[in-house]
Amino acid sequence: MSREVRDLDVRYIDESEFGEWITACRRGFLRPPEVSDEELAFSPAAMALDPARTQGAFDGGRCVGTFRSFPRELTVPGGGLVPASAVSGVTVTATHRRRGLLSRMMAADLRASKEREEAVAILIAAEYPIYGRFGFGPATWVTDWTVDIPRAALGRYEPPSGGRIDLADAAEVRKVGPELHGRVRRLTPGAINRTENWWRINTGEIRFPSRPWTEPFHAVYRDAATGRIDGMLSYTIDDVWDGKLPQDTLTVRQMITATPRAERELWQYALCVDWVVKLASGHRAPDDILPLLLGDPRAARVTSHADHMWLRILDVTRALEARTYAIAGSLVLELHDAAGLASGRYRLDASPEGAEVRGTTAPSDLAMDIGELGALYLGDESAVRLAALGRIEEHRPGAAADADLLLRTSRRPWCPDTF
Repeated sequence: MSREVRDLDVRYIDESEFGEWITACRRGFLRPPEVSDEELAFSPAAMALDPARTQGAFDGGRCVGTFRSFPRELTVPGGGLVPASAVSGVTVTATHRRRGLLSRMMAADLRASKEREEAVAILIAAEYPIYGRFGFGPATWVTDWTVDIPRAALGRYEPPSGGRIDLADAAEVRKVGPELHGRVRRLTPGAINRTENWWRINTGEIRFPSRPWTEPFHAVYRDAATGRIDGMLSYTIDDVWDGKLPQDTLTVRQMITATPRAERELWQYALCVDWVVKLASGHRAPDDILPLLLGDPRAARVTSHADHMWLRILDVTRALEARTYAIAGSLVLELHDAAGLASGRYRLDASPEGAEVRGTTAPSDLAMDIGELGALYLGDESAVRLAALGRIEEHRPGAAADADLLLRTSRRPWCPDTF
């Protein structure tokens, strides 16, 4: 190791260094690095910066790398919850790339997360090639659609038959949103919990001076029989006219629904707002029902389809025992982990009611790196496909197909949030 690399100090920061850390983080994401006194006064609390989980890489007194994590609960198939370390704010300043700074910060955080008994680590990857070498695999994907409403062959808009839709203000969303989201996330493998600050930031109660804010509309769906709020939609609409003809686009900020009826009704509402000729769906699950609600599904054009949340298993036993499985069956998995955090041979005895996982010396059915298990864990990826790619070794014929029958879910997992 060169003297230059050794002299770069990677460590957890203290509160007096929050300003320098935020500046470096912005610089790393190619954003204006200035931090006003007003923003510094509330940004650390709004961002939930915990000095015990916030690392910086320092060259002399200057921060040239940033890394933080924070605790979250991750929903797994069957509705179980596992403690997760959510990784965010990962940057290395352009002048200090290729010096191992990210590797040092990641290694320290993963070790600390395992010691905190967090079963998995999760992150949203800005670039695909970065995180596989640290044992992460793409566990959920997202798709964005743009709907050409005049071509969608929609029928005449009718009020909801099984409930009602009302507009709400931000204060009401902050009041009723957390309870609704709590129900929705238990139904959504890949979802994570939201904090009070999430709701304050995403309804405009907390505003960052460096981020422009447009006040959205909010619509809530109430079930007719119970009056319970089963869905919520937040959206913005631009104001564009061309030759006295409206050309508005409705952009979905978020939509969460606890029932299929609420989902259908809120999409129908959004597609039928007067003057709107295009709908931008925002990040949705890749198997969202939106296109098939249209008379002509070709009117929904995919504008983005990409990996979203990546997952890294830290505690194999706890992670695999937390979820349920489509059928009863057993697999022996040989897992390789370059970091030494989750290597071993494990027997999984699984069923729709749960699972038991224990170490074993029996011959393995499948062998893989820990990142491939991360891609399989929530039920999105196919073991057969990974075996075809040479990323899983099948030691027992048919074991990859058996793994798919056990692990895959009827609807694809989805993380509604970016963090």
